[in-house]
Amino acid sequence: MNEKIILIQIAALGYNFLVKNLKQEKLGLMEIKPLKGLFPALTCTVQATLRTAVLPSVHGIVGNGYFENKLLKPMFWEQSSRLIDGSRIWDNFRSRGGKVAQMFIQQSLGMDSDIFFSPAPVHKHHGGMILDCMSNPVSLNERLKKEIGSDFPLHSYWGPFASRKSGDWIIKAVKNVMLNEKPGFLFTYIPHLDYDLQRFGPDSKEALVALNIVMEYLEVLFTVAKEQGYKVLVFGDYSITPASHVIFPNKLLRAEGLLKTRNVRGMMYPNYYISPAFAAADHQIAHVYVFDPDKLSQVRALFEKMEGVDQVIDGKSGNSGIENKRSGEIVLIAKRGCWFDYRWWDDKKEAPEYASHVDIHNKPGYDPCELLKGRNPFKIRQDPGLIKGTHGRVDEDEPVFYASDIYLGNPESILELSRSIKNILESRGGN
Repeated sequence: MNEKIILIQIAALGYNFLVKNLKQEKLGLMEIKPLKGLFPALTCTVQATLRTAVLPSVHGIVGNGYFENKLLKPMFWEQSSRLIDGSRIWDNFRSRGGKVAQMFIQQSLGMDSDIFFSPAPVHKHHGGMILDCMSNPVSLNERLKKEIGSDFPLHSYWGPFASRKSGDWIIKAVKNVMLNEKPGFLFTYIPHLDYDLQRFGPDSKEALVALNIVMEYLEVLFTVAKEQGYKVLVFGDYSITPASHVIFPNKLLRAEGLLKTRNVRGMMYPNYYISPAFAAADHQIAHVYVFDPDKLSQVRALFEKMEGVDQVIDGKSGNSGIENKRSGEIVLIAKRGCWFDYRWWDDKKEAPEYASHVDIHNKPGYDPCELLKGRNPFKIRQDPGLIKGTHGRVDEDEPVFYASDIYLGNPESILELSRSIKNILESRGGN
């Protein structure tokens, strides 16, 4: 009988941070081994590569968001599994009767697995939202709410109130599925560490407290895995490093007349229809979409001189592994200690309505300020300078890690780790 496998992704857990604070090189009985990160080191990109064993240039998830050129609309944190091009590492495993589950994984809603579970709130017309999740089978959502004793605490999953409440719920849900559905391969995600490493930085006391909570979670899952006949594979998706300087690419584009805005009651919204260029900021990466080809050289020259920008690379061709139709014409990589913010205004009165709220789908870029509490409990604090940790670039001296009780052939990178998992699943039959 083939043993089942649980793959656990831990957000923001780099090798150096883990070994330094854990003060040992083992998780339980498993040796902690370094891995080269995947570029760009972003949640959606890493998760897509884990599921496909190919680079972003092939699967198309070039960041946590991208710009839909035909619609002239930025798309961040979209959840359809069809956004990921190509086959999955478990396709042959499923074809032989193996059952696959994805829990709290981005772009997991669809038919590429047997079980999925993901937050899916319903936004109300007059403000607020109905907290809910989406699952396959549909009955799983209601069963988990009943057996755990509460709805999934979405406000604790992301935003200024992000806390261990969501992590506690996730661990209970994963444990429940392992006991009841018993998938042959289960891929899940623990986000908790990400919050305080961004808020306070990797060297803060808050970061150490968050790590200890994650270790509690792993202890629970390791125990259930042993009882239920699961082999375990744990990995970190990216390393968070200290942040000290904020870069505003859209402020530069607007100042140069390359980003046009629309005045709505004094608030300045981007007007993509007549703008020559726009930058979709995503941590330490920014995709710059140049809608007017005649302006490409001008835009590139601007960013090559911009403080805090380390590299300006071609997003449509080259060998960076990110070249894809969804990538910007150019892609910016921040220097160490720097990160890209999406804002294009200086006067607070010009801020769009969504700027002061948690609004991950309407904001045309990633906004870590959504983790900061404002004086008004219904608003976030809009001060990017308060963010103390960031990620996105890949440096040789900041590896990520994996630990497993499965022999994987000593992979050296996240891409190789995915290929190793694929080989293991290829050799196994159904449940």
